[in-house]
Amino acid sequence: MLDKTFDPKTAEPRLYARWEASGAFSPTDDPSAEPFSVVIPPPNVTGSLHIGHALNNTLQDVLIRFERMRGKAALWLPGTDHAGIATQMVVERQLAAEGNIGRRDMGREAFVERVWAWKAESGGTITRQLRRLGASCDWSRERFTLDEGLSAAVRKVFVTLHKQGLLYRDKRLVNWDPHLQTAISDLEVEQREVDGHFWRFAYPLEDGSGEIVVATTRPETMLGDTAVAVNPKDERYAHLVGKRVRLPIVGRLIPIIADDYADPEKGSGAVKITPAHDFNDFQVGKRHGLEMINILDDFGRISDAAPEAYRGLDRFVARKKVVAEFEALDLLRGVDPTRHVVPHGDRSGVVVEPYLTDQWFVDAATLAKPAIAAVEDGRTVLEPAAWSKTYFEWMRNIEPWCVSRQLWWGHRIPAWYGPDGAIFVEETEAEAQAAAAAHYGAETPLRQDEDVLDTWFSSALWPFSTLGWPDETADLKRFYPTHTLVTGFDIIFYWVARMMMLGLHFTGEAPFRRVFFNALVRDAAGKKMSKSKGNVMDPLDLIDTYGADALRFTLTAMSGQGRDIKLSTQRIEGYRNFGTKLWNAARFCQVNGCVRAGGFDPSAVKGAVNRWIVGETARTAGAVTEAIAGCSFDEAANLLYRFIWNTFCDWDVELSKPVLNGADADAQAETRATASWVLDVILRLLHPVMPFLTEELWDQTADLGAARAEPLLMAARWPDLSALAPDAAAAAEVGLVIAAIAEGRSVRSELNVPLGARPPLLVVEADPAQAAVLAAYAPVIGQMLRVSEVRVEASAPTGAIPYVVQGATLALPVAEFIDLAAEKARLSKEIAGLAATAEQTRRKLDNPDFVARAPEEVVEENRERLAEVEAARERLQSALARLT
Repeated sequence: MLDKTFDPKTAEPRLYARWEASGAFSPTDDPSAEPFSVVIPPPNVTGSLHIGHALNNTLQDVLIRFERMRGKAALWLPGTDHAGIATQMVVERQLAAEGNIGRRDMGREAFVERVWAWKAESGGTITRQLRRLGASCDWSRERFTLDEGLSAAVRKVFVTLHKQGLLYRDKRLVNWDPHLQTAISDLEVEQREVDGHFWRFAYPLEDGSGEIVVATTRPETMLGDTAVAVNPKDERYAHLVGKRVRLPIVGRLIPIIADDYADPEKGSGAVKITPAHDFNDFQVGKRHGLEMINILDDFGRISDAAPEAYRGLDRFVARKKVVAEFEALDLLRGVDPTRHVVPHGDRSGVVVEPYLTDQWFVDAATLAKPAIAAVEDGRTVLEPAAWSKTYFEWMRNIEPWCVSRQLWWGHRIPAWYGPDGAIFVEETEAEAQAAAAAHYGAETPLRQDEDVLDTWFSSALWPFSTLGWPDETADLKRFYPTHTLVTGFDIIFYWVARMMMLGLHFTGEAPFRRVFFNALVRDAAGKKMSKSKGNVMDPLDLIDTYGADALRFTLTAMSGQGRDIKLSTQRIEGYRNFGTKLWNAARFCQVNGCVRAGGFDPSAVKGAVNRWIVGETARTAGAVTEAIAGCSFDEAANLLYRFIWNTFCDWDVELSKPVLNGADADAQAETRATASWVLDVILRLLHPVMPFLTEELWDQTADLGAARAEPLLMAARWPDLSALAPDAAAAAEVGLVIAAIAEGRSVRSELNVPLGARPPLLVVEADPAQAAVLAAYAPVIGQMLRVSEVRVEASAPTGAIPYVVQGATLALPVAEFIDLAAEKARLSKEIAGLAATAEQTRRKLDNPDFVARAPEEVVEENRERLAEVEAARERLQSALARLT
C-alpha cells in the first residue's frame, strides 16, 4: 500500500541513482530508432545552479524524456564551459587569501596547473546539482570545453579560418577591463546608470578667429582627440569645415570635419572625436582617415602619447587635472550635472574603457551570410518567431568578432611569432617550427602568442566538437545536426548566432533544426532577481522545501513563449499540492482494488462514465503530445493539470464511487480496470514534467494486477491513443451531470448559500433523455452538489434560482436559506466597486505618459489587474441576473 504522502527527500536520490545505474539516459542502440539530440548550454564550471538554469534544464529534460519515451534515440549531451575569466578569478582570489600570491608570481605553467587542480576538486558542483533537478543527461558522454578532443577542434577551426583569410590580427577598439587587463565581450559588460557631468570645453580656432565648443563626460579622453565633427547640414558651422583648431593642453592641430554622426540638436552640435577611445568615434575616424592615438595603458593610466605632465596618472585623476587646466586657461564653458549610463566589467566592477589594441578577429560578416540564409529558408526555425527579427538585425549589421583574451586559463592561441614579427598559425608547435624553417631557411626560435581564446569561440563549436568533430565519429554521423536547442534569448548573439556561423562553415549543415528561446524568471512582483535586491530564489532551497517535481511543474506551467515568469513560493506550493492530489487518487485506486487487467481493451468499455473518461484520456494524450513536440511546454503542463486534477480526480473518481460501492460485479470490474488504465496513462504523460513522483507511483503500483512490460517508467512507451475515438453519447451524458453540479456550485457560492443547506435540485425544463440522466445520477448529484433530491417540477417556485445547462433549465430553491434582498444589495455594491476599480485602472492604461514612463512590470500588473476585475464583475453580474 502506498504511504500516505510522497517524501521527495528520500525518494529523489534513490530514484535518480536507479535511473543512472540502469543506463537509460543513453540513447538506444537500435539502428532503426530516429535520432533526437539536444546539447546542453554548458554552464560555467565555476557555477552553481540558479533559477535560470533550473528553467532551461527542466524544459530540456521534459523534451528529452518525452522523445525517449516515444522510442527515439534520444541523446541529451551534457558538459561544462571552462569560463576563462570567471574561473581564473576564482583561483586568483584563492591564491590571494592564501598569502597574497599573484598568478604572475607563480608563472603561467604553475598557475594553469593550479586551476586544473581546482577544477578536479570543485568543478563538478553544478553537474551534481543538475542531477538533483532530475536532469536525465547522458553523463557517460559529458564534455568539457578544455577536453583534449574539444581543444583539438578549437585549434583546427582557428588555423583553418586563418588560412582562409577569415581570422586575422588587427588593431581595433575592444571593451577593455583595466582591472583584469583583458578584452571582454559585450555580455561581460554591465551598463550602470551613474551620476556624472557634461563638461563644455572651448577649442580655439587655429587662425584665432574664434572657438568651437564641445561637450564630454570623459574629459581625459580629449588628450587623444584627432578631430571635431559637425553635421554637414548644420549651417552654423558650414564655414568652419576644413579649418583646424588647436587642441588645448596638447597643442596639436586637429581638423573640423563634416559627418552625419554629429547631431545638430544635441548640445552645441559639435562633437570631439577620439577614435582610440570611443566606438562611434572609431567609425568616424575610419571614414575620415583620422589618426588614432591611444592615451591609456593596460591599467587605465595615461600613456606616453599624452603630454608629460599627465603620463602615469590614473584616468580619473587625469580627468580632474584636465578640467582644472581648462578652467585655468579660461576655456571651460560650463558644467552640467547628468545621470548617464557607464559600462562596467560585470566581474571586476570597474569602468570599462573602449581601448585600441592588437587583437585577433573573426570576419563575422562573411560567416553570417550562410547563417542568415539558414533561418530565412527554414532549415533552422527560431521560436518564438519574433526572435527571428532580432537575429536578422544583428547578423546583418555584425561587426568583426574579437576572439582573443589576455588571460592564462583557456585555449592558448595557436600562433607563434618569429624574431622579425612574422606570424605562423598552425595546429601544433612542431608545425609552426616547420613553417618558420621554410620561411627563414633555417630553424628559428619562436614565441607563442600569450593570449587565449574567448570562451564563446570554443562554445561556438559545441554542437559538433562534443560529438567528436573533426573526426568522423559514429556519434557525429548519428546525432549531428542536433534537433532542438533550448536557451535564453540573452545569448542569441554571443552563442546561438556564432554556433550557426561556425557550424555551417565547418560541417555544411546548420547545427539545429529548431532553437527555442525560454523566458526570464523574475520574482513574484515581476522584478529581475539580484543579490543586491535580496529577491533571489535558490532552486536548491526550493527543491529542499517542495521537492524537484513541484519546482519543475511550476517552471514548465509558467514558461509561456515570450513571457517572463513571475515565480512565487505560493505557486510552487500549489503545484506540490497537485502532486499530492494525484498521489491520493492513486491511493484511492489501491484501496478500491483498481488493478490492471490483462488484455484490457479501453475501446470496449460499456459504462458511460468509463467511456467518457477513456475518450477524455485519449483527447488529452493527443493534445499533450502535440504541445510538447511543438515546445508549447506551458500548454502541456496546463492540459495535464486540468485533466488530472479536474477531469480525473474531481469528476471521474467521484462519479465512479457509486459503481465501486454498488452491487453490479461486472460494472465494478470494468470501472476498476478503467481507473487503473487511466492512472497508467497519466503517469506516462506526466513523467517528463514530474519524473520522481510518477516513477515512484509506477514502482509502488507494479504489483497490482497484470504485470507491466516496463519496470522503469522513464523507459516506458509514450501512450499513443489516436485510435480511441471519443464517445459523443457518453460525453453528452456525463457532461450534463458535470455541468449540473458545477453550475449549481457556482450559484451556491455566488449567493453565499450555507454549506449545510440542502435544497432540492429541480428539473424545470429538460427533454426526456436529459431528465432520465439526471435521475439516474441523482445519488452522486446529491452528494456532490449538497442537494436533498433531484426531482422534476413544472415550474420553479418563488425564491428558486434558475440556471441553464445544455439547454435544460434547473433551479435551486434557496429562499429559505438566504436573504434574497440582502444578497441583491451586496452584489450590487460589489459590482459598483469593481466597476470603479476597472475604470480607474483603464484610465491609467489609456494614459500614454503612464505606459511610457512606468516600468514594464508595473504596466503588465495593471493589465492583469484589469482582466481579473472585469472577470469578477462579470461573475457577480451573472449572479445578480439570476436573482432578478
